[in-house]
Amino acid sequence: MMRLASVCGGMGCLVAAMLVYPYSVIAEEDAGPDSWNVGVARVVITPKEDVWLAGYGTKRVPDGKLHDLWAKAICLEDVDGNRAVLITSDFQGVPKGMSDRVFDRLNERFGIERHQVMLTFSHNHCGPRLGEDLVDYYPVEEEQVARVERYTEEMVGTLVNLVGDSIQSLAPAMLKTGQGTATFAVNRRNNAEAEVPAMIERGEPLAGPVDHSVPVLTVERPDGALAAVLFGYACHPTTLSFTTWCGDYPGFAQLELERLYPGTAAMFVNTCGGDQNPLPRRSVELCERYGNELANAVEETLQHPLEPIAPILRTAFEMVDLPYLEVVTRDQLSERLTDSNAIRSRWAARLLAKLDAGEQFESAYPYPVHAWRMGEDTLMIGMGAETVVDYALRFKREYGSKTWVCGYVDDMIAYIPSRRVWEEGGYEGGSFLYEYGRPAFRWAGDVEDRIAATVERLVSEVRE
Repeated sequence: MMRLASVCGGMGCLVAAMLVYPYSVIAEEDAGPDSWNVGVARVVITPKEDVWLAGYGTKRVPDGKLHDLWAKAICLEDVDGNRAVLITSDFQGVPKGMSDRVFDRLNERFGIERHQVMLTFSHNHCGPRLGEDLVDYYPVEEEQVARVERYTEEMVGTLVNLVGDSIQSLAPAMLKTGQGTATFAVNRRNNAEAEVPAMIERGEPLAGPVDHSVPVLTVERPDGALAAVLFGYACHPTTLSFTTWCGDYPGFAQLELERLYPGTAAMFVNTCGGDQNPLPRRSVELCERYGNELANAVEETLQHPLEPIAPILRTAFEMVDLPYLEVVTRDQLSERLTDSNAIRSRWAARLLAKLDAGEQFESAYPYPVHAWRMGEDTLMIGMGAETVVDYALRFKREYGSKTWVCGYVDDMIAYIPSRRVWEEGGYEGGSFLYEYGRPAFRWAGDVEDRIAATVERLVSEVRE
């Protein structure tokens, strides 16, 4: 395990941190009556070249645009000058090779440390490919590889500039929080997709755990203007499977909120939707309906009194090693070179080339975990990749109802099963790590325990 950053307390630590960092990681407990400073920025990220769409395990060439794709950033600064930046985006998945470059450049340009920034992605399947994310999903075409590399490098610069714009726009604000409900997410492991419409029509209860909560955080200026609204939901953005640029249901939800509240940046985070689907699906009409349902949940929440968040900020971060059950061998790869599954065949050929070049495979993968405390008791937990809903339900039970549990943060690694899902197997918990390019078929069975222990440490630190 590698500890990258943590919080500390006391005047000596405060002075030391100010000597090392442009922005301190310390948050005094006595914040006083002063307000937050908050900056908000956004930028269009719709590709100008024909970068293939991401996901679904096939080549998908874009044929147009239903609406633009966006990246947005919110920079928070408490009364002691402690800062944190949350980036939201309509990307399907941001790979480590891209996000690491973003983090490095943010540190170089703005002094922002790793624990101060979360880079989230909605997991939208009508967005573009990025870097090495799901690299074996797609046929290898040199021109397309070059386009993806150009677009990925462009997006690194775009996100860094976006954060810079959010810092430049820092201004006094109040943060407030509330929670709504939306019910279109269905546990896809426990309900056959073809049967769901009839079950809903009959009023028959659907099976499996879900998280239908819609956490909401608002940024309100001193004159009452709503500068931003951040909201979350636990569900795959896979309503659509066509080849047109679109933000799926989160895109429609953000557009609707920005229509209702002109001048507001609506920002979506996928809380823990790894095993959740919007059902029924596969039409633009349904996609708009789900987006409007989510926007309505946020709008209804805004019609009730929200709870102010005191201007206190504490942040902590760790990378924890998640071990593979077994690292793949040369013989196993050789057997799959002629596999009828094209993804497995490409994966085997690529990894064999690495072995031929003298590379050795690691036995574990570094997994990012964040904990942020805002005010006295608003907690945001950020975790990499496709976390299943059990994580959200567990951590909200353990740390309180004001806990946001965000998956799809920093790195699109693979599905991250709970122990229950791992034992059940299936797509989210079984031998499918090869789809994500990992040198193994499956995680070890203790990944939930390792993540939970890391979250517990970080939460303890930010609550000190």
